Amino acid sequence: MGEQKLHPSIHEFKQFVNKHPKLISNLRKKGRPWQEYYEKWILLGEDDDYWEAFKEEDKGDEEKKKTADENTKKKNTELLSQLVKVAENMDMDKVQKQVHQLSNTISTVQEAISQFQQTKGSTAKQNPNQWFQD
Repeated sequence: MGEQKLHPSIHEFKQFVNKHPKLISNLRKKGRPWQEYYEKWILLGEDDDYWEAFKEEDKGDEEKKKTADENTKKKNTELLSQLVKVAENMDMDKVQKQVHQLSNTISTVQEAISQFQQTKGSTAKQNPNQWFQD
């Protein structure tokens, strides 16, 4: 009902928006009012370069994107197969020994830190004037 009473330029703007579907998602993301884009459309016109970013992707672009996605999947599959080969060739006994050595090293460092903190704490508790007594 109300659409028939709208100004013809508003109908044209609606058709323009339908040709530029990314404009709608951009509006929703940024939370900007339609009025702002309507005014730009009035001032710049439909053919301005500003609107290129909002046009729907060509089918050629979609095919390029699909091909790129397939290439990425192939690379991921190749990487996974290489990782599986490396895992198969690993000597688990050597890995276990290295993990054990690392664990021992960490324990030694923790003990040294603990001893240092205890020594530091006992020194702080002593009366500093004891050093200078006769």
